[in-house]
Amino acid sequence: MTSRIMHTTVDSRDAYAQSHWWSEVLGWSQDPEDPNLPGHEECMIFSPDGRQRVLFIEVPEGKSAKNRLHFDLTPTDRTRDEEVERLLAHGATLHQDLRTPEGGWVTLRDPEGNEFCVLRSESERPDPYAHLLG
Repeated sequence: MTSRIMHTTVDSRDAYAQSHWWSEVLGWSQDPEDPNLPGHEECMIFSPDGRQRVLFIEVPEGKSAKNRLHFDLTPTDRTRDEEVERLLAHGATLHQDLRTPEGGWVTLRDPEGNEFCVLRSESERPDPYAHLLG
């Protein structure tokens, strides 16, 4: 027997605001039968196929250190640099710029300070895990 990840949970000061921000970043949506509303302490968003989920839950304590777990994003329809600019315009803040001529990434922070990385798009790099997609 094994387990699978049901969803990823992110502690938040404002679950609704975080779910709204990340749904726009990822192009994901909420459950139309159970919409996320201001004041909800738990707000989930779903990938277009519904198989991936992120749940934002409100907690009393604020973020105090570097995330132990974070998202690595890869753009689907633009370059890494274009995506970084889009996310900065959307309210992300720059944490570390680790771009190199060979690749690298940019670490940003969401509106609550959670770090996430933006990698090059698939069109900008070969997929080292393509053999796993079968």
